[in-house]
Amino acid sequence: MSFLEVATKSKNRQVAALLAIAGAIAPISGFHKFYMGQPVWGWVYLLLSFTPIPRVASAIEAVWYLFQDGDEFNRRFNVFSLPPQSKSAIEPKAVEAIAEALRQLDQLRAEGLISEYEFEQKRRSLLNQIP
Repeated sequence: MSFLEVATKSKNRQVAALLAIAGAIAPISGFHKFYMGQPVWGWVYLLLSFTPIPRVASAIEAVWYLFQDGDEFNRRFNVFSLPPQSKSAIEPKAVEAIAEALRQLDQLRAEGLISEYEFEQKRRSLLNQIP
């Protein structure tokens, strides 16, 4: 299994917490970082296993994983798996208003009144408003 497959696979916060707890107890730690798709941090934890630093960090992260809201966990670690949205959640009037704002924004860019960077920032902001 490649790193990309592991990184895009949905993560379970209970499994992550269990691996972090194991890292706090076992003489070596960092396996939860590999599970979470953070191999660089996993290697750092493994290389520092002779010190108490990764054990303490693993214990803190275990508590953080356990008490973190499920939605927040998914936003942080399950970037590639988007939650299913019902079609009725999108209001046509809101989408139309955002589409019109995007058209006006594109017109401002075409006329040279805003830069490409400003256009992209405002475009992203508008698209994030779509429910």
